[in-house]
Amino acid sequence: MTTPRTILVADDDRAIRFVLEQALTRAGFLVRSFDSGRALLEHAASGTGDVVITDIMMPGGSGLDVMKTLKASRPWLPVIVITAQSTLRHAVQAFEGGAFEYLAKPFDIHQVVELVKRALEQTQRVVHRDPAQEMDRFGGVIGASRAMQELFRTIGRLANSEMTVLIHGESGTGKELIARAVHAHSPRRHGPFVAVNMAAIPANLIESELFGHEKGAFTGAIARHIGHFERARGGALLLDEIGDMPLEAQTRLLRVLQNGSFTRVGGTETVQADVRILAATHQNLAAAIAAGRFREDLYHRLNVTPLHVPALRARKEDIPVLAEFFLARAARQMNVPPKRFTPESMEQLLAYSWPGNIRELENLIWRQMALTPGALIHPEYLHLPLANGQTSQSTPASVSSSSPMVTVPSLGMAVEQTITSHLESLNGAEPDNLYDVIIGQVEQILVRRVLRDTRGNQVRAARLLGINRNTLRKKMQESVPENREMADRNLDTGHEAF
Repeated sequence: MTTPRTILVADDDRAIRFVLEQALTRAGFLVRSFDSGRALLEHAASGTGDVVITDIMMPGGSGLDVMKTLKASRPWLPVIVITAQSTLRHAVQAFEGGAFEYLAKPFDIHQVVELVKRALEQTQRVVHRDPAQEMDRFGGVIGASRAMQELFRTIGRLANSEMTVLIHGESGTGKELIARAVHAHSPRRHGPFVAVNMAAIPANLIESELFGHEKGAFTGAIARHIGHFERARGGALLLDEIGDMPLEAQTRLLRVLQNGSFTRVGGTETVQADVRILAATHQNLAAAIAAGRFREDLYHRLNVTPLHVPALRARKEDIPVLAEFFLARAARQMNVPPKRFTPESMEQLLAYSWPGNIRELENLIWRQMALTPGALIHPEYLHLPLANGQTSQSTPASVSSSSPMVTVPSLGMAVEQTITSHLESLNGAEPDNLYDVIIGQVEQILVRRVLRDTRGNQVRAARLLGINRNTLRKKMQESVPENREMADRNLDTGHEAF
């Protein structure tokens, strides 16, 4: 026999509590009612309750405060807000706080029962949803935290807009994913989405890359080149790391934004800029303007709608679901059994400050999937800084000497022995570039080995190495011929997430 679902009711009006108890009990639910929000919270602290119905105005605390407290620990718990003093302010506050529904008294009791049933159906879909499917929400962005929910609401408000958006946030927070989410919920969503990293383009090639060039425009221009503005026609163009754009290129970009048209380098034909501009940066553009490194008029052109992507340390309640998703995806792509964090390991993940944000968390999880023996990831494997300044890097006694895991001490000894042998082979010679030679050789060996183990998948290799894809490609191009050929091929088959 199925256990009945529990409905928690908070209202200081005894008659309202009685009516709700009778109707919901007849509908097959188990009802617990309370005369204050404080009493309901004390009961719900044990984790019981599948749906909450709360009045707004109650002695000893507002129903909105009750909802806020519940959502902090159980973000998917449906809360139905009822009130005898319905105002626009209360309605807005209720929905902004995450209410499932808002009802004014007097209400139809049958409507309340149907709302409870719908709320339970929604909860079932959320609880049993595959983490990979959850990534499809808002273009692949995970976040039940208050900060992320506010970001979702802003993206929702932009759904019918083509306004220019400036996204700012620390490195590794997922600014490009937010840009993709904005595009995916816009009138241009069926058009292309083109992302260009301004920091990765040499200064003398920026105009050619953005606006294209004609044949013969400069040495090496052997054919017409279509730039990113034309490639993104009908869609959106993300100018990532816009703060790194040189001033001369900023001037040209401003002119295009003002006129809505441009010419290719070396050309005379006017091309209409049918594209929505999205920009992203981790820099403080106000400080860059004060230092003369960024044009103030361009800033105001871009900052029509600002979006702030919170750092991971500001949304730690999202870490468990992010970790679950990354573990599942890594297991799929590496074709290995899934692993999971022990409760003690999860405590460390929640306590850590994550200066590298989502990217650092994802890199750590890829390393755990590759190096951790067994199905459980213990704190000893994490190597995260602890509160006492030490790191959790000792190998547990349960790991045998035959374990494939490479610990930090053993790696350090191997490297030291190799360097010692190399120095002895110099026979007293004193080269002036010893550092570059040894580091370069170590990098080549490491890059070559990781690429081999990931079968050339640059996304996975970059994650395991803890570097971005542009840096990996550069190191591949500086390495042996087969790596240079591999760097020129598009092997980026993975997806980003946060």
